[in-house]
Amino acid sequence: MGKIRLTTAQALVRFLDNQYLSVDGVETKFVKGIFAIFGHGNALGLGQALEQDNGDLTVYQGRNEQGMAHAAIGFAKQKLRREIIACTASVGPGAANMITAAATASANRIPLLLLPGDVFATRQPDPVLQQIEQSYDLSISTNDAFRAVSKYWDRINRPEQLMTACINAMRVLTDPAETGAVTLSLPQDVQGEAWDFPDYFFQKRVHRLDRRLPTALQLDDALKLLAGKRKPLIICGGGVKYSAAGEALRQFAEHHAIPFAETQAGKGTIISDHPLNVGGVGETGCLAANLLAKEADVVIGIGTRYTDFTTSSKWIFQHPDVSFLNINVSNFDSYKLDGVQLVADAREALTALDKGLAAQGFTSGWGDRISQAQSQLLKETQRVFQAEYSGADFIPEIADGIDREALFSEFTRLTHSCLTQSSVLGTLNEQLPKNAVIVAAAGSLPGDLQRVWRTKDYNGYHVEYGYSCMGYEVNASLGVKLAEPDREVYTLVGDGSFMMLHSELVTSIQEGTKINVVLFDNMTNGCINNLQLGHGMDSFATEFRFRNAESGKLNGGFVPVDFAAIAAGYGCKTYRVTTLAELNQALEDARKETVSTLIDIKVLPKTMVHNYLSWWHVGGAQVSRSERINAVAQTLNEHIEQARKY
Repeated sequence: MGKIRLTTAQALVRFLDNQYLSVDGVETKFVKGIFAIFGHGNALGLGQALEQDNGDLTVYQGRNEQGMAHAAIGFAKQKLRREIIACTASVGPGAANMITAAATASANRIPLLLLPGDVFATRQPDPVLQQIEQSYDLSISTNDAFRAVSKYWDRINRPEQLMTACINAMRVLTDPAETGAVTLSLPQDVQGEAWDFPDYFFQKRVHRLDRRLPTALQLDDALKLLAGKRKPLIICGGGVKYSAAGEALRQFAEHHAIPFAETQAGKGTIISDHPLNVGGVGETGCLAANLLAKEADVVIGIGTRYTDFTTSSKWIFQHPDVSFLNINVSNFDSYKLDGVQLVADAREALTALDKGLAAQGFTSGWGDRISQAQSQLLKETQRVFQAEYSGADFIPEIADGIDREALFSEFTRLTHSCLTQSSVLGTLNEQLPKNAVIVAAAGSLPGDLQRVWRTKDYNGYHVEYGYSCMGYEVNASLGVKLAEPDREVYTLVGDGSFMMLHSELVTSIQEGTKINVVLFDNMTNGCINNLQLGHGMDSFATEFRFRNAESGKLNGGFVPVDFAAIAAGYGCKTYRVTTLAELNQALEDARKETVSTLIDIKVLPKTMVHNYLSWWHVGGAQVSRSERINAVAQTLNEHIEQARKY
């Protein structure tokens, strides 16, 4: 056995450079590179190692630790979890900035390797700069906060600990059932400490993504359940896309005339025009899927976590005898909704089910109901895509109790725009290149997109809705573009999310990696404003308004922001849009650009797309001085009684 004397950081870099993933016989280098923001806790350790010999790893310079980690998530998600970019930050605030991204990765089951610097293992210079001292436990640092949001966490207090930590990190990162954020805390003194590592630690490692087969007994249980059902509905989750099971799903659905609905993560696995694709389901679901969801007597959930938005807080499946068949590579997720479990890879499970149902001669009893629901959806989609502001008599999609006349008058006076959000989405859906990738995450846009966006190409719909993290959008788009440089990437983002975080827009300029930011500015955190008014409140600290000198409240005039000017300062090509004609012109010009672009679109508040036959159990006051709030509380309690309890 040979030995190689290296620092801990040098050994880590060499190890990461030799990791590969094999899926269906196709071998891919697993770690593409490292996003880095160097500070005193990692510059002289991991930074030195990368400067000395980074192998085939590309080093990217981030601008904000959360932003670069979101870019890494966007990359891994778009690569269907088969390649990753690691992230390193300094001790203290730099590390803490990545916690939100770690949670985003774990919630979405996306592999993310985080390498934060840490305080001294020796404790000799304690307390060091940016160290939090806990008097009851001196071993605690900022990095312990990652424990709650990581799927694997470790602290490398000795060089020799690196080996088992790295092997376990790869175990989790490459496991489709357990993947998420992996945090390896690196004390700054240990990073630079030398040790004689065995040479076999640095051998090429090929991690194999084995497709778990369904067991005979579980498959038999699934077939028995389906045999007695007439109106099955498939829910296509992200697990179908990550398994590359789209073709297996298409064949299964066609063979047995079973409609399939989509979660946010599953949308884009099969294009929207497929005759059995009934669109997004649940709280942000569309008309077709939600109509059928209420009638389904069995729900076949494939690769879904069954979030409250997917199930409308366990309320939307209202057939008195509805059952659940849960196909998931994760045993944890397969048990949800007290369903029949089929723990297996999505592609393998669908193939086995297809054969079993064919042997039974099974076909659904939906008849014309699927095409009828789709027809209703298409008519509704065209209606909202064509919605135009018509003046004083205009009723927006969100027709709540706000003073619309005053609101629209002020908005149009400031912006000179009367564009509706849904008409802008319709134009984008029509005009964007067929193979474009759209990216979204938070606010009203993910709901609008799941309800009415028509996907035209595989893996062109990239919406983070497991954590719905404001600030993910622009930064993740950089990662998406790094993953697919030959596709145009469009960030669909609201003004609130853009202001939350867009740090890696600058990195996109630095790298010559073009993204297109399409910014919907309604001067409001619109979806939460809708939530307030829809639940009996008045508008309260959700619109972006100046403080009123007389009342002392945030109910003065709107705060206008020139987002195009911000992006232009970074080096982007920018456009200001107040009409659909200007939007079409901007989109056409942006396609010709080689630098990142930003289209600043002023859209009327309240003109996003409304709910379809759904309900969301969101915490509200059970008692109030407001009769409106009391009425909402009563309705909420009625819906709770109708929903499943677990």
